Amino acid sequence: MRKNFGAKPWTYPQPVLILASYAEDGTPDAMNAAWGGISEANELSICISEGHKTTKNILTRKAFTVSMADAAHVVACDYVGIVSANDTPDKLEKAGFHTTRSTFVDAPIIEELPMTLECRLISYDPETCRLVGEIVNVSADERILDADGSIDPDLLEPITFDPIHNTYRKLGAKVGNAFQDGKQLK
Repeated sequence: MRKNFGAKPWTYPQPVLILASYAEDGTPDAMNAAWGGISEANELSICISEGHKTTKNILTRKAFTVSMADAAHVVACDYVGIVSANDTPDKLEKAGFHTTRSTFVDAPIIEELPMTLECRLISYDPETCRLVGEIVNVSADERILDADGSIDPDLLEPITFDPIHNTYRKLGAKVGNAFQDGKQLK
């Protein structure tokens, strides 16, 4: 038997994305966003409201980065989501985050978060709050690379947002092989 909950914004896993941008004066800013994901091969769509400082920055600079929140930085990642740069302009410093300028877009990379998508703004719709970015580069710290030089999710330890219990969870172990395991049913 199933229980019906009605229309809810519940998906699993729901990535915890940390968007970073520069203000007009060059001050780096970041915010936590959980409603986002890949929408095309080289596009990312995220739902963020117009009132965020980060939204204003992205619309001005036409660029942003998206880092995967990880288990090691859960407190800092949550902090940048509950404090507004409109009220606390030095929230990145208070979170203990440090930034470097992306080589590919006019946006900061958060050094402590080891995987980052560097994006150019494609569009923003204030009515739907849908931000679309073109992914122009993915950068990863060597500490999360496996022996083949690929990103290892076990080393990254990305976290997911549990919207039902308002918690963050670490992703689990490998359970199968994509585009392979289903072949046994052919």
